[in-house]
Amino acid sequence: MNDTEKKTTTEGAERPAGAAEAVTHEPAQEAAEKPAEGNTGVYTHVFKKPFEYEGKTYTELTFNFERLSGRDMVSIETEMQMNNEYALAPEISRSFQGKMAAKAAGIGSDVLEAMPLKDFNKITNAARSFLIDTGF
Repeated sequence: MNDTEKKTTTEGAERPAGAAEAVTHEPAQEAAEKPAEGNTGVYTHVFKKPFEYEGKTYTELTFNFERLSGRDMVSIETEMQMNNEYALAPEISRSFQGKMAAKAAGIGSDVLEAMPLKDFNKITNAARSFLIDTGF
């Protein structure tokens, strides 16, 4: 039976009220029609409650992970080694992610580490997502 015959045969068939129409999906078409993944390269964190650290108040911070370079990654690893910290897998190291996020926002890692846990986790999760999306 060709496609025209199938269409003609199913168009005339009656379905009970409320019955769902059968739909077949081509796997290759579905993959091509999926929307592109969101941009994880830039993350703006808005604090629900302003965060104060050393006399400065933060209401929001933008983390531009896209502008980081390999030199930044090496510098983070060097800084951690100087403090006897080692990130065997940066995508699961909160310390590495925190230092990376701080560089992406142009703030010191001490600022990030002083944030409330909920904010710190959201920010380091954004850093982890970026690392994973870039193939780390």
